Amino acid sequence: MNDLHSPEIQLVRFRRRVLFAGALVLVCFSLLLARFVWLQVVMHDYYRTRAEDNRIALLPVTPNRGLIVDRKGEVLARNYSAYTLEIQPSRVDNLERTIDELAAIVHIEARDRKRFRKLMDESRNFDSLPIRTRLSDDEVARFIAQRYRFPGVEVRARLFRQYPNTELASHVLGYMGRINRRDAERIEESDDAANYRGTDHIGKSGLEQRYESELHGLTGVEQVEVTAAGRAVRVLSRTPPQQGNNLRLTLDAGLQRVVETAFGDRRGALVAIEPSTGGVLALVSKPTFDPNLFVDGIDTTSWDALNTSPDHPLLNRAIYSAYPPGSTFKPFMALGALTAGKRTPQFAIADPGHFDFGGHRFRDDKVGGHGSVDMHKSIVVSCNTYYYRLAADWGIDGISNFMAQLGLGSRTGIDIDGESTGVLPSQEWKKKRFKRPDQQKWYAGETISVGIGQGYNAY
Repeated sequence: MNDLHSPEIQLVRFRRRVLFAGALVLVCFSLLLARFVWLQVVMHDYYRTRAEDNRIALLPVTPNRGLIVDRKGEVLARNYSAYTLEIQPSRVDNLERTIDELAAIVHIEARDRKRFRKLMDESRNFDSLPIRTRLSDDEVARFIAQRYRFPGVEVRARLFRQYPNTELASHVLGYMGRINRRDAERIEESDDAANYRGTDHIGKSGLEQRYESELHGLTGVEQVEVTAAGRAVRVLSRTPPQQGNNLRLTLDAGLQRVVETAFGDRRGALVAIEPSTGGVLALVSKPTFDPNLFVDGIDTTSWDALNTSPDHPLLNRAIYSAYPPGSTFKPFMALGALTAGKRTPQFAIADPGHFDFGGHRFRDDKVGGHGSVDMHKSIVVSCNTYYYRLAADWGIDGISNFMAQLGLGSRTGIDIDGESTGVLPSQEWKKKRFKRPDQQKWYAGETISVGIGQGYNAY
């Protein structure tokens, strides 16, 4: 028993324990060193790239949208820069409380809140959405001083579209609006998706929509150093954006202004075309609307007013609607009659003020008639009776075949979407238009009204 507790035996045991502990420590340090070598040498490039990715962000730089000018260079649509207060909902815990606290720093109206909710419904939850636009310098300074209190809230400089003439030619220009879910899905499916990174607005109607790709420009990119909170510290490199192309129209803003003023509060449409080129000098649809309402995201009150108005100001009557041409149809009837050999310039009729056909009396606008009427006089006095007789002699299919050569009943191809085809009546058209056999039959009396631009005529 005494041998077990002898100093020599205890010393041996102690040395063994020390040796084992030392070996264990050596193994641990070897493993740690091997791990350091793996991380710092073998995986150096990989982790360096990861670190740079966390420190450096690639931010899109939105290009300046191209201007829209009239034939003389008058600016109809331009851009301006303004500060916006934006919230990224996915980074805010209590959205309503955050907006209430922001309202104590920056003036936020009830309509701003309504518009923000509307934008949230239309956008993705990680989008940065404006709660206020066009901030003053004082408002920007007040927010910046307390920005630390509002994670997920930023002041950004944004480009906005502006229509300096407000309602002038609004149906031609169209308007821009924020990209909604449907727009985003369409962009993602297109070949131009990368070019719309960072873009919040897109052409929604009119020329803004039709020439979106030409006006938009090419998006640039900035390589910036960011903090752990995601805020940019400095720009490391920059590829500048390319401004969109300017769009020069055949439209004459002066003439457009005169025509719109002449219409006053009346509803209607007018298109003035330059005969030598076919260029549209004026395209008016009344009443009009202010496209500036849509730029920031239209508020509910304004949207309801436009949609519920009995005058339908958003309707482009010059493009979307079709109307009987009336007496403007008569010169084309005269041209067709000459071409088809149905009349000569000297051929004259005696106009008693009416034309009897099939037991029905078709009246002229002048009681007692215009007397002897040849082709020239028929156009000058707009004699209905002359064209009643011409239509009866010519027949509906003859009229239809000639008018089709002039493009009636077909789209003109104007570069504004939504153009109506119109109706060029014929026997074949009526068979396709109606289902019941008794409605499909063309009656000769229907041809008479077509001769003066009435009846089924609509362009």
